[in-house]
Amino acid sequence: MTIWIDADACPVTVREIVLRASQRTNTPLVFVANSPLPVPTRPLVKTVRVAQGFDVADNYISQHAELNDLVITQDIPLAAEIVEKGITALNPRGELYTVENIRQRLAMRNFAEELRNTGQISGGPNKFGDKEKQTFANALDRWLQKSTK
Repeated sequence: MTIWIDADACPVTVREIVLRASQRTNTPLVFVANSPLPVPTRPLVKTVRVAQGFDVADNYISQHAELNDLVITQDIPLAAEIVEKGITALNPRGELYTVENIRQRLAMRNFAEELRNTGQISGGPNKFGDKEKQTFANALDRWLQKSTK
C-alpha cells in the first residue's frame, strides 16, 4: 500500500497533511513531479523527479501505482486511468474519483477546456481554503482506516 501524489500542482497544505498521515500510519509515500520539491527526508517518503513534458509525471504514476494504492491528483485524465485500473484516486479537495463519477468529471473537464479555449470562460478552480483542507484530511483518514483493516 503506497500513497502516490501528483505533486506539481498539489497544494502545499495537502502535501503536509499526507506527510503527517504517512508518518502516523507508516504508509509509504511517493511524490512525483517534474520540478524539485521541498519535501523533508523521511524513511517512508520518496520523491521522483521526472523529465519535463506533457503528462510525464502522470504517466509515471499510472505505470507504477498498484491495487491497494491511493493516488492523489487533480488531473482528471490521470484519475480516469487510475480508476480504470481499480486503484483509488482522490483529489486534493477530498473528492473520491469513482467508476460512477469519472466519466461525468471527464466530460465536464473537456467542456470547460473548450469554453476556456474559445474565451467564453477564464480562471481556474475556486480558492483552496480551510473547508477543502478539512474535507481532504477526512477523506484521507477514511481511506487509511479502511485500507489498514
